[in-house]
Amino acid sequence: MGSIVKMTAASVGGACRTGAKMMVPLLAILLIAGCNRPHGADVVATVNGHAIMRADMERMYKVQLGQAQAQAQAQGQAPEPSPEQADSLRLQVVRELIDQEIVAQRAAKMNLSATPEDVDAKLAEMKAPYTEEQFAEQLKASNQTLDDLRRDLRRNLTIEKLINKEIVSKITVTDADVAAFYNQHKAKYDPIEPRYDIAEIRVTGVPSPEPGNLQGSKATTDAEAVKKIQALKTRLDAGEDFGQLAANFSENPATASSGGDMGFVAESQLRSDPSVYAAVTKLKPGQITGVLPLVDPATRKPVAYAIFKLLSREPAGQRDLSDPQVQQNIRQQLRDGRSQLLKGAYYEMLRDQAKVENFFAEEIFKNDAK
Repeated sequence: MGSIVKMTAASVGGACRTGAKMMVPLLAILLIAGCNRPHGADVVATVNGHAIMRADMERMYKVQLGQAQAQAQAQGQAPEPSPEQADSLRLQVVRELIDQEIVAQRAAKMNLSATPEDVDAKLAEMKAPYTEEQFAEQLKASNQTLDDLRRDLRRNLTIEKLINKEIVSKITVTDADVAAFYNQHKAKYDPIEPRYDIAEIRVTGVPSPEPGNLQGSKATTDAEAVKKIQALKTRLDAGEDFGQLAANFSENPATASSGGDMGFVAESQLRSDPSVYAAVTKLKPGQITGVLPLVDPATRKPVAYAIFKLLSREPAGQRDLSDPQVQQNIRQQLRDGRSQLLKGAYYEMLRDQAKVENFFAEEIFKNDAK
């Protein structure tokens, strides 16, 4: 979520008026600076008077720093940040905490906060592919405690409830919308070669700061990646939904958010990996492959492991608007575009309605602007 920070001198000045007439702008600024509401050193910001604690800033900072260091080490770079980089990351963290608090307050006002039962259910879902020991190792690797994770889950579930209520429920796509989009992009539905609509679940041991899935689930070694993908294959074989598992556990940020859907892949593109091509072309729509290693062409070593599901295949030639897959594809594109637009407008509204005081930003400015 983008930063939703609002800091207005007018709102601070309104709380600090002393009745004396402010004759010049400089005097007004000095009065405002001298009248700021006092706060403890353990508070880094407030949102509508609710404190955001330094301890929470440091906790999230350590998590994000650990992720950034893992990525830097994988790229052969120096992992330790400079003091300026550390403060910049902390400032970013405070902005994120402010964003989350604004959304949490809105959700609470609408009685949409996640319940303990919601958190328990999501936690059980996250733990399902692992033993207790493996799950504890995952937490340790991400610099989190179980309480930290429960807090993050409660926040994410609350945001999801709010977005569904305030945004998703307000999106409508009419038949006329679909027809207009089709007529403007008709060539897109005229493939020159056969195409395969494929979904994937991908796992890799390569460090990454953003796994891209709903659970924040990330393997950190090749051995962990093998265990994780095999556990997910077992769950698929037991009948669990492919799209849901992909959204929760797949480590490809480009596809996890859409349930693993890669969209239509041209046959020539699919042939670039002979083992994947051979496995996918044997499937009937709805079937899945086994676990397939994805190999680096240069080293011939696995860099990831994947399970693919064939959603559909289509021959070359123009697809009609009456085709259900064409209709579904267009509706999803229109929904996604409108969702992003509404989210942007909604966050601007929340930004305008909130009173935010970022004491950490003031602290940075006072210490460095000398």
